[in-house]
Amino acid sequence: MSENDNKNQEEIKSKIEEVENSSNLEEKKENSNLSVEDKLKETEDKLLRSLAEIENQRRRFEKEIKDAFEFGSFNFAKESLEILDNLQRAKVAIKNDNTLRENKDLDKFLENIDIIETNLISIFEKNNIKKIDAKGMKFDPNIHQAMTEIEDEKSEPGTIVQEIQPGYMLGERLLRPVLVGVAKRKDTKKHEKK
Repeated sequence: MSENDNKNQEEIKSKIEEVENSSNLEEKKENSNLSVEDKLKETEDKLLRSLAEIENQRRRFEKEIKDAFEFGSFNFAKESLEILDNLQRAKVAIKNDNTLRENKDLDKFLENIDIIETNLISIFEKNNIKKIDAKGMKFDPNIHQAMTEIEDEKSEPGTIVQEIQPGYMLGERLLRPVLVGVAKRKDTKKHEKK
């Protein structure tokens, strides 16, 4: 590089510094031109925004804590339903078994299973787990799962006529859908062909 190039670069650098210094001076002048009242309003606005953000964070944390308490046991509750299902299946199987039906102690045994089942249902209710009523209700895909359609002239189409497996809610949240059979109109075309 020649001496002229060095001088030109130095001049350019000095002009850039002058421009930067003058813009910084203008900002400082603008800030100093602000009255005390304007500065106070600006500071107050910043403070209010900060307080609003803190309040929003507090609400989010409270909601997260509430959800953790309400639904933290969701998986445990869902799996506990299997115990109730198995108790009910056991009762049906025992009642249908010819060999066990002849046993004189069968009634005592079934009575004990009923007590366990009642206790389990009571524990569910205390923990806000409630059985969903389905039979005779209109089919709702949010809480029901259709497993079959059943021809039924007595019921309105879309009405639940059979409950295959009970469903449960944990508070306002679906724990398990009700497995149902839904009424449909008799297919007259099939009967006409025969």
